[in-house]
Amino acid sequence: MLSRKPIIPCSLFLVGALVVHAGPHAPATKLAAVSRADLCVTEGSVEELPGGRLSVAVPKMRAYVNAFTPPEVDVRFTYFGSTGNEARLGSGELRRQFGLKLRAADACNLVYAMWRIEPESKLVVSVKSNPGQHTSAECGNRGYRNIKPRHSTSVPVLRPRETHDLRAEMNGDEVKVFADSTLVWEGSVGVDALSFDGPVGMRSDNARLELQLRVPQFPAQQGRVPGCRNGESE
Repeated sequence: MLSRKPIIPCSLFLVGALVVHAGPHAPATKLAAVSRADLCVTEGSVEELPGGRLSVAVPKMRAYVNAFTPPEVDVRFTYFGSTGNEARLGSGELRRQFGLKLRAADACNLVYAMWRIEPESKLVVSVKSNPGQHTSAECGNRGYRNIKPRHSTSVPVLRPRETHDLRAEMNGDEVKVFADSTLVWEGSVGVDALSFDGPVGMRSDNARLELQLRVPQFPAQQGRVPGCRNGESE
C-alpha cells in the first residue's frame, strides 16, 4: 500500500512566496516630508519649491535634518543633469553624484550612501571617520573608507528628467540601501561607525535636482534638535 503524503495547504505556498518576494524591497515605514526650514545647509544652497519640494542647482550641496530621528532617510528626486561650472572633489576628481547621510555627527564623522552618476554609475557606501576631529579644516578629505557589501546589485543609469527613489537605513552597524524600492546594497559598515552619532542628511556634487526628502518620526522627538552648525561642510 502506498503511503499518503501530508497535504500542505496552498495558502502556505502563497505566504512563503510573498515573504521571499518582499525581502529585497523597501519596508513601508511611515515617513514625513522635510521642509527647507527643517534643514541645516552647511555648504551650497537648497531652495524650496511649491508643494514642499526642494531644489538644488549648485555644484556642491551639503545639508542635514535639524532633528534627531532614527537613522533612516528617503528621497524621491528628479535629476536634471549638470549644474554647470562643476567643482572637483577634495581629491581632485571630477564626479557627479547625489546621496544620503546617516549618523552625521559632523564634517569628519558620518556614513554616506552615494549614487554616483558620472563618470561611472554605481552605489557606494562609505564611512568617514576621524576620531577627535570635527571640522573640515581639521580632517579635509581624510578618513574615507569605502565598504565592501555583503550583497549588491547595479543601480539604474540616471538620465536627465528621470525620477527615482533612494532610501538608506542603518540598524546597528548594518546598512541597507534601496533604489526604486529594490535592495541594491546590504552589509556591515563596521563598529567604528557606531563611535559617533548624528542626524540624517543629504549631499550632492555637480548634480541639478528637484527632490522631496523624508524621514521617520519627524519633527524632533521631545523638541530636541542638533542645532545648525553652519560652515561645517565636508
